[in-house]
Amino acid sequence: MDGHQDGVEREYRKRRKVPVVQVLGSYPFLLIALTHAFRQGARWIPLSLGLLAALALLRWTVHLWRGRTLVGRSGIAVRWTLTERRWDWHDVYDLRAEPVPNAAGHARKWFTYLYDTEGRRFLLPHLDDWQLDDVPGEVAALREAGARERGAAFERRAAVEELVRRRAGHRKAWQRAVAGGVFAFAGGFLVWAVLELAAGHAPTPALLLWTPLGVFAVLAALLHWRWESQVPRPLREPGGRGRGPVKWP
Repeated sequence: MDGHQDGVEREYRKRRKVPVVQVLGSYPFLLIALTHAFRQGARWIPLSLGLLAALALLRWTVHLWRGRTLVGRSGIAVRWTLTERRWDWHDVYDLRAEPVPNAAGHARKWFTYLYDTEGRRFLLPHLDDWQLDDVPGEVAALREAGARERGAAFERRAAVEELVRRRAGHRKAWQRAVAGGVFAFAGGFLVWAVLELAAGHAPTPALLLWTPLGVFAVLAALLHWRWESQVPRPLREPGGRGRGPVKWP
């Protein structure tokens, strides 16, 4: 982090090493599985999956080196992998350090998000525990500095909190629908591999394309219909973030 601890001008970028070996630990197993699938035929499957894995790795690498969170007297500017965005302090509804439930040992335990006045959430790059020792403390300092610059304290408003809850429910619905599709694809891949080894042929499109897409579509429709059930518990519990206008201490 660049800047003075008692000032508002700060830059957050990659400064510490990240656990690359642990993060990429599953890639050798993926490579073995893709190589085996390539030898068994239906080569478009491993080629497509390999391309997706390579693009995900490239995106993550670019984000580590290009990502920035810039804080100044006029507001906050963020540079993600490909895009950039800026908010004036009066357009910032809140800054929140949020823990990651059930995070793996090598994964990040804290992320920081900016919420705008429409309840939308945006990740602030490198404001996490890979780069900072005390993420909640750093965010509290930023909130205090931002309140000074805009001349008004951050406070919770019921209308915006309802938007935050609604967006959180729909976001979780998408995440769980995608996870369901991934699990369906993984199960279909195992069935496909067994049938290829045992019988020499398998219904590839049905197992690896239509079934995962069908599971994703059904889960997405159902979970979005029941979006309130997907709202994270801290936003649903009494006294949580979704309860009325409360001033920050």
